[in-house]
Amino acid sequence: MNANRRDFLRTGAAAGSALTLAATVSAADQSNESGSKKLRLAAIGVGGSRGRYNRGGAIARQAAGFANMIAVCDVDDKHAAEFNESFGGKLTTYRDYRDLLETEKPDVVTIGTPDHWHAQIAIDALRAGAHVYCEKPLTLTIDEGKEICKVVEETGKVFQVGTQQRSDKTRFLTAIAMVQTGRLGDNVNAYVAIGGAPTGGPFENTTAPEDIDWDLWVGPAPEAKYSEERRRFFRWYLEYSGGKMTDWGAHHIDIAQWAIAPGETGPVKVSGEGDFTPIVPDDFNWKSFFSGDASLPNGYNAATKFHVNLEYADGATLSVNHHYKREGDNVDFGNGILFEGDKGRIFVNRGKIQGRPMDALTDEDRKELDEKIVELCKGKKPGNHMANFFACIEEGGLPISDVWSHHRTMTSCHLCNLTLMLDRELEWDPKAEQFVNDDQANALLSRESREVARAEKVS
Repeated sequence: MNANRRDFLRTGAAAGSALTLAATVSAADQSNESGSKKLRLAAIGVGGSRGRYNRGGAIARQAAGFANMIAVCDVDDKHAAEFNESFGGKLTTYRDYRDLLETEKPDVVTIGTPDHWHAQIAIDALRAGAHVYCEKPLTLTIDEGKEICKVVEETGKVFQVGTQQRSDKTRFLTAIAMVQTGRLGDNVNAYVAIGGAPTGGPFENTTAPEDIDWDLWVGPAPEAKYSEERRRFFRWYLEYSGGKMTDWGAHHIDIAQWAIAPGETGPVKVSGEGDFTPIVPDDFNWKSFFSGDASLPNGYNAATKFHVNLEYADGATLSVNHHYKREGDNVDFGNGILFEGDKGRIFVNRGKIQGRPMDALTDEDRKELDEKIVELCKGKKPGNHMANFFACIEEGGLPISDVWSHHRTMTSCHLCNLTLMLDRELEWDPKAEQFVNDDQANALLSRESREVARAEKVS
């Protein structure tokens, strides 16, 4: 751990001691708390589709069990109104998060916007003095991750990323502990399957609904006309996300890399092959596309199928696939992680953890695994991702999904996409965070951001 992160831990602990927040406060108890004794919470981005079910709203409601919700912001007035309704219509409503941060000055914010807005809103919220809980994936580019890590160090604020699998003791934390306590032996490799992305398009461009600020939705990404597919299924557009690689990859690549390559390093080489949707021509100039100088028809453009290998300096390999099947073996799966060492293998996903090494565990083995899990959780109680965030605000310390570990995960996700986009093997220097002797690849470490006009205030 570098000196800045040590300073961050000390600063966070000192700041946390002044807060009166109790991490066990429930949403039902919230109304009985004195407002002066509660952290002031704002939700930025509470929708996902034009309906009540959405991830942004879900995390904001979870956070409201630990703090006093005061305001909501969404470029879609319908999303904001539905969310406000669940709080009795008492919240101040905004379209532009910048107005919210300047006016409300919240202590804590949740961010559940489309992915391409995550980094800039997170940076602005940190600099405005807020602790931040942001949904994954945190970044569109590797350079965005570098900048967020820098700002967290500068501000000393607590930052939790919404990779909830890191708080799953029963399955994912146990799998990591199995690997790191030697239950699978040496030379452990990981094989990840995260599903493929759909094909679709070209789609019809239409007029945006009046209650959506479409220009603000597009934000820093290249200018684009409205379509329902572009708004609702943005994760299959590389302008706004990274396809399955940064959707499920942000979960499974995260767990796999944490297990087999702990510490502050990363892969040194990435290679693979994959397919894009038919609307993407061979040898497409992605740099020009992200700058707005090249275009594609309105349709999904993320990789639909892929097999990518990340290689680490110690010889470990992380294989990332839309579907993983090994000939001559009984390994065949479409979502999950297989860890395999010279003493056995285990499989884990959100439904199960299984394998002979699990069946062979003794009571003493399980006790050792529990101790390892406490270590993985940095001394905090595992199990509740949002509670872990607020416990760190109160007590100090790093949350279970801190920005440094997530930046490292997202770097690997982005490396997978870049090797597919450039259609060749890439050599990566994890310390310098640069490609080795590769100007074309290094040009894709960042993207140009479009200037975003202020939204018209709605309340």
